[in-house]
Amino acid sequence: MDLRAMAMGLTFALIWSSAFTSARIIVMDASPLFSLALRFLISGLIGVAIARAMGQSWRLTPQQWYATILFGICQNALYLGLNFYAMQTIEASVAAIIASTMPLLVALASWLFLGDRLRPLGVIGLLAGFAGVALIMSSRISAGVDMVGVMLCGVGALALTFATLAVRGATSGGNFMMVVGLQMLVGSAVLFVAAPLFEVIHIHLTVPLVLAFTYTTLFPGLLATLIWFLLLDRIGATRAATFHFLNPVFGVTIAAILLGEKLGPLDAVGVLITTAGILAVQLSRQPAQGSKAST
Repeated sequence: MDLRAMAMGLTFALIWSSAFTSARIIVMDASPLFSLALRFLISGLIGVAIARAMGQSWRLTPQQWYATILFGICQNALYLGLNFYAMQTIEASVAAIIASTMPLLVALASWLFLGDRLRPLGVIGLLAGFAGVALIMSSRISAGVDMVGVMLCGVGALALTFATLAVRGATSGGNFMMVVGLQMLVGSAVLFVAAPLFEVIHIHLTVPLVLAFTYTTLFPGLLATLIWFLLLDRIGATRAATFHFLNPVFGVTIAAILLGEKLGPLDAVGVLITTAGILAVQLSRQPAQGSKAST
């Protein structure tokens, strides 16, 4: 993995992890699905406009259209929509920890269903990663965490796992900014339909809401997604997913600093175990992915 890919991955992980905190701020003053749909509409229009200014075309390849629609539905409408909805009742740190299972789920599904090789180190990493999450969730459950919110985040992680595996090799062909903008618009369309069905739409304008909404729209919404697509194309889905191991560390740290969410001893131990497990899984698979990533 070259230095550029590492810089892209670290930047993506930091921005992506911060989205849990900004989302928590947003849902305190606005209905989650409607605010997310509005965010995607704005981000998508900006992305398409930038892409056109760069000379990119919306005449995508069939594979790119497939990736655009699938990511729009699975990542934006399902993964982020369910996380936004859940954060009405659960803390941002809990959502970040559950989301951190995505690389574990990618590795597990690749091993079980796609025939990818997983060495003993990877098996140990899977067991450790899920054990770390279980340790964290056991302490949160005993503290009375909302289980419906937890399950919604879990379903969202499964949806993103499916999308990440399904678009392997389908993001090549250029026009990345256009792909990002269009998949935002796909997610926006789905969420605008879902919002009046599942929530009472309301917006209470406050300074924190405006700041969090602006930040989420431009950075996690647009910039991080563009970086993710570029990273998928550069090093492949499995190696790109490696950087999600930083989500629990970055996610709980940012939530603790900006929202004052508490991190207990079991949480800290669980985060370290999960992080080590994800890293072990990815290291165990790197040799098999090296030739693919370099093409």
